[in-house]
Amino acid sequence: MVMSAAVTTLCENPNDVFLDVAKLLLTYADNILRYPNEEKYRSIRIGNPTFSTKLLPIKGAVECLFEMGFEEAETHLVFPKSASVEQLRLIRETIAAERDQRLHGGRPAPPAASPAAASEASTPATGQRVTPSAQQPSSLESSMSFFVTLQSNFQHVMQYENSELQQKARSVIPQLELSSAAQRKLQEAKEADPEGKLGMEDFLVLELLRWFKQNFFSWVDCLPCSRCGGPTQNAGSLSPSADDLRWGAQRVENHSCHSCRFSTRFPRYNNPEKLLESRRGRCGEWANCFTLCCRALGLEARYIWDSTDHVWTEIYSVSQRRWLHCDPCENVCDKPLLYEVGWGKKLAYVLAFSKDQVVDVTWRYSCKHPEVLTRRTRVQEAWLLHTINRLNTSRQQSLSPDRRKELMERLLVELVEFISPKKPKPGDLGGRNSGSLAWRLARGETRAADTGTAIQAAGFVFTPTEKEQSDRLVHMQYNATKDQYCRVSNYSETIPNWDRCVWMKESVFRKVENDWQMVYIARTEGSSVGRISWKFDFAPAGMKIESFSIMASSQTFHSAHICWNVQSGQTTTEFPGDGKMHSFPDMSGSSELIVAAELSGGEGDNSWQHSQLFRQHLKEPELTSLEVIIHLQDA
Repeated sequence: MVMSAAVTTLCENPNDVFLDVAKLLLTYADNILRYPNEEKYRSIRIGNPTFSTKLLPIKGAVECLFEMGFEEAETHLVFPKSASVEQLRLIRETIAAERDQRLHGGRPAPPAASPAAASEASTPATGQRVTPSAQQPSSLESSMSFFVTLQSNFQHVMQYENSELQQKARSVIPQLELSSAAQRKLQEAKEADPEGKLGMEDFLVLELLRWFKQNFFSWVDCLPCSRCGGPTQNAGSLSPSADDLRWGAQRVENHSCHSCRFSTRFPRYNNPEKLLESRRGRCGEWANCFTLCCRALGLEARYIWDSTDHVWTEIYSVSQRRWLHCDPCENVCDKPLLYEVGWGKKLAYVLAFSKDQVVDVTWRYSCKHPEVLTRRTRVQEAWLLHTINRLNTSRQQSLSPDRRKELMERLLVELVEFISPKKPKPGDLGGRNSGSLAWRLARGETRAADTGTAIQAAGFVFTPTEKEQSDRLVHMQYNATKDQYCRVSNYSETIPNWDRCVWMKESVFRKVENDWQMVYIARTEGSSVGRISWKFDFAPAGMKIESFSIMASSQTFHSAHICWNVQSGQTTTEFPGDGKMHSFPDMSGSSELIVAAELSGGEGDNSWQHSQLFRQHLKEPELTSLEVIIHLQDA
């Protein structure tokens, strides 16, 4: 019988230790096999004394549970209903066969490890019972919880290596379009800098980031009401259904409608295959699905977990011989100080997980190393280093010597990088863009600019999807009451939240007057001018404008003023926001354009309220506030 990596590691323990742990693991497995419908047998409380003292300290033990199919929940390890019982049975039979051999076959215990190996694995001498070593943190429960997080993420990234799942990801990625754009930009870079060392993969990563944010995935603060389309708010949690659990959604948010009080379910899927279909969520869903897409295109990628509640991706650049920070939520690449300097995060632990290894990459993301060290109190540093080494040794057993050497050389390069952190340039990094302002403020991930006192670059660009290229048409609408965009020309795709598709915004926000039942976009209180714009770019698809028409609705009071214009190259053309469709023959032949509005004027303390975009009654959900129709032709 071929042993799994986890069982192989478990067998390296002394004989009496192995037998004790095997008995406990077999009990967990047998309870599930005998009582498959009993929920109490499908979960193990992390704080359980038996688990924490007899199983957690033993190398290979928790790994066996994960290989059986257990997954991490908040306070328990859970064997989900979607898990393979056959896999559970396979691991159980492998452990049982080894146990029987040792009990009845006279098989001797494994030979003692060499001094170097014993030091690395912290394995006690044969015959001794394992207890937490002096390197373990003082809080066993804290180290136990941290270990479960490590092991859970390390197991999760193996899903990205599934060939069928990678093929499914490739089926939704416009590979030819992204590769063509990357090749064109690589050629332009070579012409500008013949000595440059960037490669095709570097530009492919940039194109994949752009496509993922602008065309594929959508951010969710609160979903629009699935009954009336109105705004909702998070009203707590709902019980997950069997289908939710099948796709790893152990948490389901209840988004309650402001108007009709209808409850819209938002399952927080953790399965990347499901995310290829749902295509929405917050940073967890974004990084999960994006990392899969990277692996599907053959890029070396790893999933980055941050203990201050954010996740993203790193890509290995072969041409630059280093790992690049990539955040799909923000569409940024190689800006590792974004979180500490830009968002104001108080970092502590940042860990990278790939199919081959775990790496503590905290130091890449901080320029304040001494300060970070004061916050790393969850586990002892020696314990963390030992645990990561143990996980990597187990995972890399099947790798070739050349591959292990390559990984070690990369790690050494990283360690040198960590010694000398980069210093940020003033103004280089701003606050967070993804998520609503209220959500960002609650998480403390904004700067003063985000509150409306200065320019905020949302950075969304409308580029044609494959269907829009095929139809040679981009047709976009925004509905103020529903607070959602609709790409009519792309299977009527909807995108929630007014600022999700904005290119730039300055001192504007969405105002809902519940007493008057009206909604509109206005200047922030106290500001003299507000600006907002939307950008369209057809150059990446090799297309240009054949004809362009736009309708925008706006309203002013007293002496307020709103200036609408369309910008393309050096040409700027004004048009009225009167709710009527206007055409612009001069835009024919352009490859990009920007639609912009400037709000100013008004009287008294409420002057900010006297210029309004998209004013609409909350009971008129079918009205369109902004509409853009662009017919395309080949460039």
